[in-house]
Order: sequence, then C-alpha cells, then structure tokens
Amino acid sequence: MTGERAPRPEDWAAYARALGVAMQRRRIDLGLSQEDVAYRAGLSRYTYQKFEKAESRPGTPANPTLKTVLSIAQVLRCELGDLLPPLAPDLSAR
Repeated sequence: MTGERAPRPEDWAAYARALGVAMQRRRIDLGLSQEDVAYRAGLSRYTYQKFEKAESRPGTPANPTLKTVLSIAQVLRCELGDLLPPLAPDLSAR
C-alpha cells in the first residue's frame, strides 16, 4: 500500500528522552534523589535511573508501563500530563 510506513524508532527514543528529562527536572525541583523516587514508586534505583536516561538497554529506548509512569508522577506530586512531552510520536504503521 502506498503511504504506509513503519513507526520510526528514533521518534520513540526522542519522546522517551523528553519524558526522562521531565522526570529529572521535577525530581530535582522537589529536592529528591533518584533513590527516593524509586523507593516511593516501588522501583529499584537502577530501573528509575534507566527511565531518566531514557533507555532500557544500551541503544534501546525506555518503554515504561503506564502504571509505572503514573506511580512516578504521584511520587513527584504532579499530573501525568505534566511529565509527558506535548507531542506524541506517531507509532501507527499507517
């Protein structure tokens, strides 16, 4: 079919980076350590660090569950939308 394209991995990677930056800024604004946020959100410090770095494995963008991101937002005392970047990548295969 014409016009079809696969979702671009770099679009998701950029979105994950923007999410990680938002989490880090909010955490720093609240004076919390990564360990504080991780513990309160029910995550390991390592897992939380990977989310802020926007990676799950080197070269692979983070892909946290909705439950995890919501838990982090609650620990950071903000709305989920405050952490999410304004423009979501097009992940459909069209």
